[in-house]
Amino acid sequence: MKSKISLYSKTILTSIGQIMLQENPWTGLLFLAGIFYGSVVMGIAAILSAVTALITALLLKFDKNETEQGLYGFSATLVGVALTFFFKPEPVIWIAIIAGSSLAAILQHVFIKRKIPVFTLPFIIITWIGLYIFHNVFIIGGPVSGSELLNDQNELATVAHGFGEVIFQGSILAGVIFILAVFINNPVAALYAIASGVLSAYISLQFSEPQTDIHMGLFSFNAVLCAITFSGTRVRDGIYVLFSILVSTLFDIYMVKMGWAPLTFPFVASSWITLLLKKSVPAKYR
Repeated sequence: MKSKISLYSKTILTSIGQIMLQENPWTGLLFLAGIFYGSVVMGIAAILSAVTALITALLLKFDKNETEQGLYGFSATLVGVALTFFFKPEPVIWIAIIAGSSLAAILQHVFIKRKIPVFTLPFIIITWIGLYIFHNVFIIGGPVSGSELLNDQNELATVAHGFGEVIFQGSILAGVIFILAVFINNPVAALYAIASGVLSAYISLQFSEPQTDIHMGLFSFNAVLCAITFSGTRVRDGIYVLFSILVSTLFDIYMVKMGWAPLTFPFVASSWITLLLKKSVPAKYR
C-alpha cells in the first residue's frame, strides 16, 4: 500500500512537471510550489486535476509506463489551473475541473495511440469549451483577486513572467521557481527558454504590442515552451528553436489581435510546423 501511494504521488508530480516537458517529479513539486505561491485555489485545482487524470488512466487501463511518465496528467493539470484562473471557484467550476481533467486525459490517450504529437492540445480544446460555456451559457464571473502589479519591466522580469504565464502565474517569484524547476532537469532547455523570453518580447515590440502585456510575458510563454521542446546541444537544434519561437510569437500576436484566447495553441501550431520542417530535411541534417 505504501509503495502504491509513493508511486501515485510520484506520478502526480511527474504529470505536473510534464507541463514543460520535464519528466521529473522534483520539477513537478517546484511547479506546484510556484502555483501555490500565486494562488492556493489554483494549487488545489492543479492537484485535483492531476489526481483525476491518474484515476482516469487507471480505471481505463491506459499504458502503465505512459501513465507513470505523466503523459495523461499535464493537460489535465493545466485545465484545472486555467478554469480557476478565468472563473470564480464556484461548485460548478470544480465539477467542470473534474470532468474536464478526465476528458483531457482521454483525449491525450486517443492521440498517443495514433502517434500524433499534440502536446497541450487536449488542454486547449477543453479550456476553450469551458470558456465558451461559462462566458455565454452558464455565466460565471472572474475570480476576485487581481494579478500582481507590474513594478519591474526589465528583461529579467519579462523572462520570469514568460515562464510563469505557462501555468497562469503572474508573479516574478513563481517564474523564477519555474526556471529553476526546468534547470535542475534540463539546463540546456532552461537556457534556451530564457533566451526565448527575450527574443519573443523583442518580436512583439516590433509589432507595437502593448508593453505591459509584453512585460507580463503574455507573448513569451508559448515561445518558452517551443524553446524547451526543440532545445538540444547541436547547432541545428538552435536553428529549430529560433524558427519555432518566431512562428509561435507571430501566431500569438495574430490570435490576440483577433480577440481569441491563444492559450498554448501558438506553441502547438508552431511545433507541428517545425516538426514538418524537420521531416522535410534529410535525416542526417535533422
